[in-house]
Amino acid sequence: MNVRLDVDGLRSRAFPRRSPLVRSRAGAALLLVSLPVVGCFATRNDVRILQGDVFTLRSELARSDSARERQIAALASSVAGALGGLRDSLAALSLRLVRYQADLRQDLSSLERQLQMMGELTGEAQRRIAQFAAELEGRGAQQAVRTDTGGAAVTGGAAGAPVPGPYTLYLLGREQLQQNSFAAARGAFATLLREYPQSELAPNAQLSLAIALEAEGLQADADTAYQAVVSRYPSSSAVPTARYKLALSLARQGRRAEARAAMERIVREYPRTEEAELAADWLRRNP
Repeated sequence: MNVRLDVDGLRSRAFPRRSPLVRSRAGAALLLVSLPVVGCFATRNDVRILQGDVFTLRSELARSDSARERQIAALASSVAGALGGLRDSLAALSLRLVRYQADLRQDLSSLERQLQMMGELTGEAQRRIAQFAAELEGRGAQQAVRTDTGGAAVTGGAAGAPVPGPYTLYLLGREQLQQNSFAAARGAFATLLREYPQSELAPNAQLSLAIALEAEGLQADADTAYQAVVSRYPSSSAVPTARYKLALSLARQGRRAEARAAMERIVREYPRTEEAELAADWLRRNP
């Protein structure tokens, strides 16, 4: 009993009991010491989680970028294919256009030759018709000479000679004009216009008369004759030529504005004629 008490005494002296206050202060100190350690553990864990999230995000972005690159590559390939097909189509279309233009030029050239041949044939036919008509007129005139019982000629011209018919006069005037016998040509055309004013040859005779006057250097008289074609025979095919000649005369006189207006009128009102082409060429050369 005594020994036991001593042991307890020694224990109490060696390990004295702490008061509640001391124990609470010690617990607080221990808590303060452990808080940084716990905070450190929590921060490292969060960093590991954040790193995992970043890694995951990077992986997802890499996969997304890879998928987008594949899409872009596929789109680029599709566009390249479409462009290649378009280039091939354009090349084929261009080739077809070139061939079409070549065929069109060939057709136009053939048509021009045919029209030229038709024009030559028409001109030859008209010449032969005029010659035939002139021969008939000549025979009629000879027959008229024999109709008088006394053998006297039935005259319609000077010095008792019968007046030739309009075709005869026109052919005579054209032949004299081609031979540069301008005075004789004027005489034939003037006679035709005086004796046969209603003839279908009258417009061309009036035009040829003006050409003969111009060839002789009588420009003022020629302009008057050209104007007579326009005023007397407005629906004749000779009018475009007469207007073109008048426009050239205005240009030679230095009346450029009037000449230009006259040329523009020819192009506008007679678009399918040779005179329209000549007038358009003049306008290009005289802006």
